[in-house]
Amino acid sequence: MKKSARIWSGALFVLSVSALSFSMCKPGDAKGQPGLAGDSGKLAVKSDTDVVKPSIPPLDTALYEAKLLKNANGDSSGKWPVKGVYPKPGAIFPFKRVIAYYGNFYSKKMGVLGEYAEDVVIDKLNGEVKKWQAADTSVEVIPAIHYIAVTAQGSPGETGKYRLRMPASHIERAINMAKKMNALVFLDIQIALSTLQEEVPQLEKYLKMPNVHLGIDPEFSMKTGKKPGSVIGTMDAADINYTTDYLAKLVKAHNLPPKILVVHRFTQGMVTNYKQIKLQPEVQIVMDMDGWGHQARKFNTYKQFVYKEPVQFTGFKIFYKNDLREANSHVLQPAEVLKLKPQPIYIQYQ
Repeated sequence: MKKSARIWSGALFVLSVSALSFSMCKPGDAKGQPGLAGDSGKLAVKSDTDVVKPSIPPLDTALYEAKLLKNANGDSSGKWPVKGVYPKPGAIFPFKRVIAYYGNFYSKKMGVLGEYAEDVVIDKLNGEVKKWQAADTSVEVIPAIHYIAVTAQGSPGETGKYRLRMPASHIERAINMAKKMNALVFLDIQIALSTLQEEVPQLEKYLKMPNVHLGIDPEFSMKTGKKPGSVIGTMDAADINYTTDYLAKLVKAHNLPPKILVVHRFTQGMVTNYKQIKLQPEVQIVMDMDGWGHQARKFNTYKQFVYKEPVQFTGFKIFYKNDLREANSHVLQPAEVLKLKPQPIYIQYQ
């Protein structure tokens, strides 16, 4: 595959990370231990992570339509805004823009969350929120902590699935960090040789919380059985529909506001049969441009694989380091990203 068609996300796959995480918390070690998410155990939630469900006002459909149109940013192709069902009351999009910090506590190379101390992360994220708010005052900007709860690995582990579930203590650490700044939480899954059907239910106790949402990463969905990182993985509309159905059932059963599902993408093959992805009132889907590199390449990736194949909402990833690896490149500023059609409503920093 030519380099121009292959912008790797750099989200996870660093072999040193695999060695570190396996040495600190192997899947086999997690089995039967309190507070850990092992292959045979379920995630435990401390009582202090429970969230009181707020009262939810009815949906203002006129405002919803106006915000959708504004978010399309003048697009005249007919693709945007996407026509679909109204969300349940309490929907975040298109009323707010989310600015998220991404990573894993085991590694400095996987993103901001593992690189800095908690107080530094909070301060830096609040700074980005202010920058985005100043760039577009028409949409409220809110922060989020996007934590990789299941990481693809360079070694098979005892299960042979090349994935590692994070300790419950780490997930709760991310949730508690978010509480300190009234932020959303996203739990991200890199399934490797596992499946969404196996991994998503492991996070159910967290997903029942009103402020906890989900991310899935096709890059590390290895349907051919190859090792993560050796090729770019893929997910089908059926995978996404399974996940949204699961989330929708939780929303209905527990009277929650709509969940957000972030799907990472930077190649054509990472998401197949996009027209078959179902939209439903309980879940808001974000197709997130996850590629790194020169700003021109990032914009082109967004146009080719997100704009041309509309699902519902769009996201855009910014790398503090990887985006500087090419000549004459820079870290994109809010005003530059907001020129895109449609305007990304979810922004992720790594």
